[in-house]
Amino acid sequence: MTDPAEPDAKTPKTARGQRTLRALLDAATEEFAQKGFHDAAISEITKRAGVAIGSFYTYFDSKEAIFTALVRDLSERVRGDVAPALRAAPDPIARERAGQRAYLEFVGAHREIYRIVDQAEFVAPESYRAHYETTAGRIATRLEEARQSGDISDGDAEIRAWAIMGMNVFLGLRFGVWSDDADFDKVAAVGGDLIAFGLSPDRA
Repeated sequence: MTDPAEPDAKTPKTARGQRTLRALLDAATEEFAQKGFHDAAISEITKRAGVAIGSFYTYFDSKEAIFTALVRDLSERVRGDVAPALRAAPDPIARERAGQRAYLEFVGAHREIYRIVDQAEFVAPESYRAHYETTAGRIATRLEEARQSGDISDGDAEIRAWAIMGMNVFLGLRFGVWSDDADFDKVAAVGGDLIAFGLSPDRA
């Protein structure tokens, strides 16, 4: 995996530097999620990270730079958490079901991702767009491969990918962020059935 903060962070060369960078990103997650971008402060990020304020500028040039890096980092963390579930699935439709379930689990444990990504639309619009385009691109690649192998029906992979991603995002918001006791297995079962069978009464 590439450094989650590239190119907005100055890549650390040592294990200690990598730990410091990780601490800064984790602290920034808390600061931006709790206060929002405009009220967040570099001094508070470094205090949360337990590092000197000078260390911040070893890795980032500004508050905007660490926020942009954070959006990319969160996107990579989602991908990393969902990937094992995708690899373990026995077929393409099961893969999308498993991916949805793993995403719900991630969101339930990291609710702050929604507040940070939503802010990115205005603070770091290029990163905001890249977050969704990269995710949709990965889904589209899976769907196109499955279509070519005959494992799913014909259809436009890009449109389908954005539809699936949209479903996942809003299921995550409703049941991962807004609910404290959601049954992720049930949510993923219903969402997975929609992916597999649509709304047709003649579902398999």
